Amino acid sequence: MAINTEKNVYTIIFAIVMVVVVGSLLAFMASGLSDRIKENERFEKQQNILYAMGVNENTPDSGVNFIPTDVVEEKFDERIKEQYILADGEVKKDDNAFSLDVKKQIAAFKKGEDAQLPIFVGEKDGENVYVLPMYGKGLWDAIWGYISVDKNMVVQGVYFDHKGETAGLGANIKLRFFMDDFIGESIMDNGSYSGITVSKTNNDPLNEDKQDNKVDAIAGSTITGNGVTAMIKETLKAYKPYLETIRTN
Repeated sequence: MAINTEKNVYTIIFAIVMVVVVGSLLAFMASGLSDRIKENERFEKQQNILYAMGVNENTPDSGVNFIPTDVVEEKFDERIKEQYILADGEVKKDDNAFSLDVKKQIAAFKKGEDAQLPIFVGEKDGENVYVLPMYGKGLWDAIWGYISVDKNMVVQGVYFDHKGETAGLGANIKLRFFMDDFIGESIMDNGSYSGITVSKTNNDPLNEDKQDNKVDAIAGSTITGNGVTAMIKETLKAYKPYLETIRTN
């Protein structure tokens, strides 16, 4: 008996079968690749932390070049000497700091709820570098990253990323020309944690003034820049109890 493929019921049954088959295949693939996905996420996080402390494969004329994934875990273990968790104003050494969900923990802190904030202490050129995770809001969606400082509260590097900022505008926060401007800036101003402002009126395109707590904004991305400014200030507010223990007066 031939099947009448022109009937609506055939179309509906065919669609249901295809959804079930494709859905099952996708679920199987996701399950089979879950370990690899988690591994890649771990490598990416390690790359970002190292980049923020100035450990990368950049050359003078290159863009953003991370430590390659085949060696990043070894390099991370070599460079990151200690991990801590800041909770209730107290800092405790904890090698599980890396596994914390930064988005969730920072959101809890902003709400005044109990939060566990990870801290990474790395070594570069024989000196300690303190890497702090950040999470904030850009124009369209979330922005995040890491900032590292030395004991004098001078920025050693940053890394920014975003979920949905405008290509060629706000999305440029993850490009090297913008991130490099933060290096050498201080997060302190007259003894207070001022952070670093992404300013439209900075008028310092070469970023020669490292004492003004400012970097030039990206043209056409005011709201994203304001989000970066707010994200840094909120991060310093969260981590102030820890920063006070390492700051050189």
